Amino acid sequence: MVVRVDAAGEEMVQAFATYQRVERGLAERTVYNATFVVRRFLAWRAEADAGALGELRPEELGEFIVEEARRLKPRGMVPLVSTVRTFVRFLFVTGVTAHDLSGAVPSVKVSRFGALPRGVDEAVMRALLDSCDRTRAAGRRDYAILIIMSRLGLRAAEIARLSLEDIDWRAGEIDVTGKGARHSGLPLPHDVGAAIADCLAHGRPASGAREVFLRAFPPPVAISRNAVVFVPREASKRAGLAVVGAHRLRHTVGTELLRHGASLREVGQVLRQDDSTTTAIYAKVDEASLISVMRSWPEGDER
Repeated sequence: MVVRVDAAGEEMVQAFATYQRVERGLAERTVYNATFVVRRFLAWRAEADAGALGELRPEELGEFIVEEARRLKPRGMVPLVSTVRTFVRFLFVTGVTAHDLSGAVPSVKVSRFGALPRGVDEAVMRALLDSCDRTRAAGRRDYAILIIMSRLGLRAAEIARLSLEDIDWRAGEIDVTGKGARHSGLPLPHDVGAAIADCLAHGRPASGAREVFLRAFPPPVAISRNAVVFVPREASKRAGLAVVGAHRLRHTVGTELLRHGASLREVGQVLRQDDSTTTAIYAKVDEASLISVMRSWPEGDER
């Protein structure tokens, strides 16, 4: 869906995009999604003949959120509301509005614990890996990406921006640039290192690019975040499996760590999650431990 705004509106959109990109250090995909929301908001105001942004009224924010709620599911409303709130705060910080109206943006109630994180079992993971033709450069690359996803839990954007300088072969560590441009050091398991080394030695075309993973077709430039997302999806098709998404492989890391005795805090550290409530969803997957502390419901009166 293409949403268009006038020249002044587009200038504001680009200013907000720069703020998101530079000041908040957000990934390009996040910035793109945020600008789409802002364009919708500005287009909605223009259609309602709401006037200049400096005259923004609190009730407009509620009306826009209600309008969007008619077309989006609750989970889709969460990032939209967050973006609108950030944009309104941006307007105040940059002097466009005289007051911070971010508190007037309604909240959306969505249970963060409604869905059970689903990892993949060993058989499925093996099928995904075996589907990669490692006699070809693209197969070696995809194999390494799948190994990284399932063993380290890296996000697609983190894999796409992974550079040659991020890997310390002597120390056996990998430096991950995550959300907000934050750096985290992770150990480099032997199988992950071996897959990356094989890709670099036999699956990476000559290129001046410093990213580890490049496109399979010319020109040999860094692979995009979207292309990384499709690696497990294409592997699923080749293996004859239901689609296994990239985030499900990330969940595999969290669930396996928990089942092997890691604490929720340790799971959060490996997955680089700042919000402890996000990590807490993994507490639900340890069904064996939950069952062991449950008492059977008495069938009769045992008094």
